[in-house]
Amino acid sequence: MTQSIKFSRRTVLWLPVALAACQSRSNVIEMSGVTMGTTYKITAVDHKNAVTQAQAQDAVNMAFARVNTLMSNWDSNSEVSRLNAANAGQTMTVSPELAEVLQAANDINAASDGQFDVTLGPLIDLWGFGAKGTTSAAPSDAEIARVAAVTGQQDVLEIRGNQVRKHKNDATIYLSAIGKGFGVDAAGKALAELGLQDYMVEVGGDIVTAGKNPDGLDWRIGVETPLNASPALQQVAKLSNMGLATSGDYRNYFEQDGQRFSHILDAKTGRPVTHRTASATVLADNAMLADAWATAMLVLGKERGMEIAKEQNLAVLFIERGDSDFVTTASPRFQALQA
Repeated sequence: MTQSIKFSRRTVLWLPVALAACQSRSNVIEMSGVTMGTTYKITAVDHKNAVTQAQAQDAVNMAFARVNTLMSNWDSNSEVSRLNAANAGQTMTVSPELAEVLQAANDINAASDGQFDVTLGPLIDLWGFGAKGTTSAAPSDAEIARVAAVTGQQDVLEIRGNQVRKHKNDATIYLSAIGKGFGVDAAGKALAELGLQDYMVEVGGDIVTAGKNPDGLDWRIGVETPLNASPALQQVAKLSNMGLATSGDYRNYFEQDGQRFSHILDAKTGRPVTHRTASATVLADNAMLADAWATAMLVLGKERGMEIAKEQNLAVLFIERGDSDFVTTASPRFQALQA
């Protein structure tokens, strides 16, 4: 399967459930594998014993393949790659799925001070975090300025329904911070179409859940402490009929002359963020929104991010680097959902 995006390791931990009590009544379907450049795990409860493992696996495979075909920056024949190759001023009619993702990206861009931006692909590549390969050296100010000239979602990308137009030839749409979440939701919908109403889908740390876990309880997810090695449990989140995503700056980075450069780029400066926020976890109606907002919140940092979280009634958990330990701060909506 074509890789769509290069993702860092997951930043959530699956918490075990006891299966013995329910297996005599319902079939528990478990699947795992590789998709979109990362790994996935799925658990679904079939109360009617009407869905086979093969049927569930085929449905999930088709959903993932469809998302890759539309949104892979690694596949030159994908829909987003064809859009990236289009000339400035050329209007392209895109699929309903890509239109949905791009419209959501536009809405979140407008609500996040422009810090969620799917046109940062050229800058992501320049810093060595994209499809063109890695680097161990920071680009020059002149290089950043030159590449930044073809970024800026509101300036270089026009979206009208399923009609999309770029205003600059070198503008590139990069869906690493929203496409994976959409893929998670697509797999969940595929399971629901089979009649499975209780499931958890996790792809590279992005999660969507429906109903209850095999024990009949809310699904429970552990959020990791932002450490490069030996991750530990920082917080447990209850999750039912929602999406969850965590964005962190501590797994994908390089160092030069003692300075650390993470893959999380500030859309205003074209440079990696420098604040003390190490990760942001978001609960939302679906994994696509959680995925995008987690990135936006990490770029914004806790101070401005918390202001926007309150304005937008978003459920966000920030983890910051303190003087000697990590400091966790939850938005009012996150606290309410976990009460």
